[in-house]
Amino acid sequence: MGLMMKNIKTLALAATAAVAVSAPSFATDYGDDIHKNDYKWLQFNAMYSVGERPVPTSDGNNNHHNYLEMEFGGRSGIVDLYGYVDIFNLGNETSENGDKNPGSGTSKLFMKFAPRLSLDAITGKDLSFGPVQELYFATLFNWDGLNGEGVNTSFWGLGADVMVPWLGKTGMNLYAHYNLNTKEWNGYQFSANWFKPFVNFDNGSFLAFQGYLDWQFGADSTYTDTGSQILTSQGGNIFFGLYWHSDRYALGYGLKGFKDVYLLADNGATGLDSTGWSHYFSATYKF
Repeated sequence: MGLMMKNIKTLALAATAAVAVSAPSFATDYGDDIHKNDYKWLQFNAMYSVGERPVPTSDGNNNHHNYLEMEFGGRSGIVDLYGYVDIFNLGNETSENGDKNPGSGTSKLFMKFAPRLSLDAITGKDLSFGPVQELYFATLFNWDGLNGEGVNTSFWGLGADVMVPWLGKTGMNLYAHYNLNTKEWNGYQFSANWFKPFVNFDNGSFLAFQGYLDWQFGADSTYTDTGSQILTSQGGNIFFGLYWHSDRYALGYGLKGFKDVYLLADNGATGLDSTGWSHYFSATYKF
């Protein structure tokens, strides 16, 4: 686990560079109408997770919780958008090993908001090259429900839609990280996401391999006065999902790997387990 997650950023970047010198360009076509490629989507996911990190070290793989996720995305002119809002422990119940129990001090919600601005559309020029279809000014914001002490992070950088062998169009972004709590720049993040239908059924439904990678690196490690590590210089997570999709519904399972996620040192000064594997089960209704 540790070796895989340590090297996955390097492998992803190397793979991108390799196809860039050998694959043809597939530029996004705007023609005379900047809104000709517009679309939007919205769906609600009923989710259940087992073993999510980070959690107190004593909980191990026994932690679990339910949540409702509103997931959305689309394109409007120069803006490419993805995001979701999670609401945890919908019934506000107390359960054995529940990591979102009332009184646990955890946040009731989490939000990811990731707008990108197309540099091709802004400049009116075709900036595609090799397998790169389109370039973006990319941003990402992560928020939870805790004011000033929870997750309040932002990322700013360069993004691209890249044609990857077999996976097809894959979103890739390289960011600089700005912590909204401490008001400091600290390290970088490489992110990628993909959605690959690979089995099609006669009724129009299909199976898809979908997932994402978020890997932070180049950050400052921090320690307590006694030398116990608080934050690491690199860490992240990767998600591998197998989903059945129809026009209105989806069912899926996801396996997610964590390595010092959010840069929290595994079993360090925070007393949190931030490395390991978790499982996600999902039922979706699409609007």
